[in-house]
Amino acid sequence: MFTGIIEETGTVRSVEKGGRSAVVTVDASAVLSDLKPGDSIAVDGVCLTVVSLSEHSFSADVMHETVERSDLWNLKAGSVVNLERAMPLNGRFGGHLVAGHVDGTGVISRVRKDENAVWFTVRTSPGILRYVVERGSVAVDGVSLTVAEVSEHDFSVSVIPHTARHTALGAKRVGDTVNLENDCIGKYVEKLLCAPERQNGISKEFLARYGF
Repeated sequence: MFTGIIEETGTVRSVEKGGRSAVVTVDASAVLSDLKPGDSIAVDGVCLTVVSLSEHSFSADVMHETVERSDLWNLKAGSVVNLERAMPLNGRFGGHLVAGHVDGTGVISRVRKDENAVWFTVRTSPGILRYVVERGSVAVDGVSLTVAEVSEHDFSVSVIPHTARHTALGAKRVGDTVNLENDCIGKYVEKLLCAPERQNGISKEFLARYGF
């Protein structure tokens, strides 16, 4: 589990591609301090398992399912990526619940300045927009952000200078693809409400039966 508060950016050293999978090696510094093989690390918002380490880098496997749902397949040597280690139980919960299980991708369709902030508009699929709500949370390349606006085709977030400077978002331009993870709470609520025994929806009788 992650919080969407990026610890540092890393630089991709290499991407060794198989038929539908890959091994990515990333140069980093801060996140390596207590990292060990088997640990989870979010790379541009995608939860990966560390398989090997060196003094200045780590390597992780990227499986076919991850390739299908994320933009990691397009990484290449020199790509800058956002990095976050799994949240420790004694850590601060600064962002929102981020699982690192990317729901899909979006494409930046607009970038505009607003005083000291930068607005990013991201066009994405109806399946992802279904769970994007104004003033709710969304993870964009692993960065926990607050949704400022939502339309039928896209959503917008406003990024403060600190976030732009300390994550890879600051270098994103129109046409770039980003990994997206919806707030998992909305998906669980929908799943529970759509269970077969509740197909008739929420009624006064239903709420009374369960103590509300």
